[in-house]
Amino acid sequence: MSLDIWLIYAAAAIGLSLTPGPNGLLALNHGVRFGLRRTAATAAGGVCGFMVLVAASLAGLGALLAASEQAFTIAKWIGAGYLVWLGIRTWRAPAPAATIAVAIQDAGAARAAGSARLFGQGFLVAVSNPKALIFFAAFLPQFMVPGVSLVTHFLVLGGTFAVVEFLYELVLAGTAQRIAPWLGRNGRWFNRVTGAAFVGIGGVLATTSRG
Repeated sequence: MSLDIWLIYAAAAIGLSLTPGPNGLLALNHGVRFGLRRTAATAAGGVCGFMVLVAASLAGLGALLAASEQAFTIAKWIGAGYLVWLGIRTWRAPAPAATIAVAIQDAGAARAAGSARLFGQGFLVAVSNPKALIFFAAFLPQFMVPGVSLVTHFLVLGGTFAVVEFLYELVLAGTAQRIAPWLGRNGRWFNRVTGAAFVGIGGVLATTSRG
């Protein structure tokens, strides 16, 4: 891939990441509740999820979902159901505090368990939207070079998007942490707004068509 084509792709990847979506919303919420360092696990999970979608798109699964109404419907309802469940959990979560104290003897175990859970949430949110898979299936071929292996395309195209998305989610998490004192006073409403947004996204996803 030539440098000029890669620069165009990188710009498109930045624009795609800046588009509001469930993973950005999750990073914002986790940034407030858990801090920037722990939210890095959320961002890493989301990036891994997107890499799975990129790989599946390159392998032709995106075309399958675009062509099969039944396959799309199954994937759509699974994704919508998870987002609604996550929204309800977020709605009911305690208000985020400005600071969270953790006992020294329990810090290691808390970080380990927390990181795994946050990573899993980021991953599941990323892979739960079949529209994203179809988008990648339509978007990536425009930047593929004939004669170049799928592995190379995966590393270059997927890797570029992964770096852009990871940095974007970290910026969101860092920004959220700065307003943590305000959210300490109004955190219940923040959780309700973001929880309702997840439920709304899940509802919209459940009504989408393949077109």
